[in-house]
Amino acid sequence: MNQRNNHRLVLFPLPFQGHINPMLQLGRILYARGFSITILHTDFNAPNPSSHPHFAFRSIADGLNQPQASAADIPGLMSLLNARCASPFEESLREIVMSLQGGEAAPVAGLISDAMFNFTCGVAERLKVRALVLRTGGAASLYVYSIYPIFKEKGYVPVYGSRSQEAVKEFPPLLVGDIPAEDPKKPEAIFRILDDMVKTINNSGGVILNTFEELDHQNLVSLQEVFAVPFFPIGPSHKRCGASSSSSLLAEDRSCISWLDEQPPRSVIYVSFGSIAAVSETETLEISLGLACSEQPFLWVVRPGSAHDPEWLEKSPSRFLEALKGRGKMVKWAPQTEVLAHPAVGAFWTHSGWNSTLESISEGVPMLCMPCFADQGVNARYVSDVWRVGLHLNGGLERENIARAIKRLLVEREGEEMRERTLVLKEKASACLRQGGSSYQALDALVNHILSST
Repeated sequence: MNQRNNHRLVLFPLPFQGHINPMLQLGRILYARGFSITILHTDFNAPNPSSHPHFAFRSIADGLNQPQASAADIPGLMSLLNARCASPFEESLREIVMSLQGGEAAPVAGLISDAMFNFTCGVAERLKVRALVLRTGGAASLYVYSIYPIFKEKGYVPVYGSRSQEAVKEFPPLLVGDIPAEDPKKPEAIFRILDDMVKTINNSGGVILNTFEELDHQNLVSLQEVFAVPFFPIGPSHKRCGASSSSSLLAEDRSCISWLDEQPPRSVIYVSFGSIAAVSETETLEISLGLACSEQPFLWVVRPGSAHDPEWLEKSPSRFLEALKGRGKMVKWAPQTEVLAHPAVGAFWTHSGWNSTLESISEGVPMLCMPCFADQGVNARYVSDVWRVGLHLNGGLERENIARAIKRLLVEREGEEMRERTLVLKEKASACLRQGGSSYQALDALVNHILSST
């Protein structure tokens, strides 16, 4: 599997944790299939080269200062990255291509960039390099993005008040509130970003998706009706790579694993809202009291910056956890895939980012969904209403509602039925990666597609 094929791929991830991880996983997968890998990355949120010694790394100047690099305005940051990175990206890719021509090093066989970069395919075309894109979200959300103009035309966006619970007749089982919301201050920002992504995909040589056929069949069919480029659903990518090489931008606190070792099987609710989402001080208090009232063991990730009171983690948990007599554990960041695979974990309270959703399904862990923004509303609706492997926290962040939902997942028969359905999907997620499986075949097709242009 590791025999070199004398071809190099240049990978260009979007510099956010949830986008860097799947791109580096893809790099490891394609390295195992014989390709040499160069990671072209921004200075902002640069990955750690020592975690991937087989890759070549090269940075480009993004020109962002500290205030501009804030995650408080993701659409604004996305626009800045696309504006600031286009020229240095082209310069760097040209240098890579020229330096490898006619030499002993493997020549560039293609570029794989994040689909949210709107300039990469045009640059690759000018340099006569085949360009593919990696879409780090699921197939359902990508289909929603592709028909976003229809939602605007039908008046589903922007969303106002009580309309959020109205059904989207053109796309059951979505509710209006599941559609990515527009910022009232910049109402066209989201539309422009999504429109650019759709154009980028149409201009690419193919789309790599971190999902699998058995989970997303109908949405994959719908995508092929919308786009005229091939799709390669090769996921779940993290299951191909193992846990030996971390791509985390934050230090993982492994003390949570030894704590989990002491808990009964399937008893713990794991709580993590990802690398960007934040909750208010009031919401943090309600989460705390809801976890306490649930009477279930919990492992809670409180990332620096995830609570609007940044000192909360330092000054409050000791008293809070002492009162619970060891029933809870709090960390700043956790090795998530290892946590979800632990036999003590019985449920996952998640922001419903796609990586977290797929990782939970892959380990047979039902979910409590609290979507915050972007594709998370679509993912959560599929978890609760289509795959039926979790609950949607519809009642809001109130302690009684939280405690009741946790008990439904961990104690009651309803939760056991969800777990049984999740375990069926877990087996399908494993089977699709084996020889002859759908994702195994999709990876073969991807490799052949890349090599066909060389």
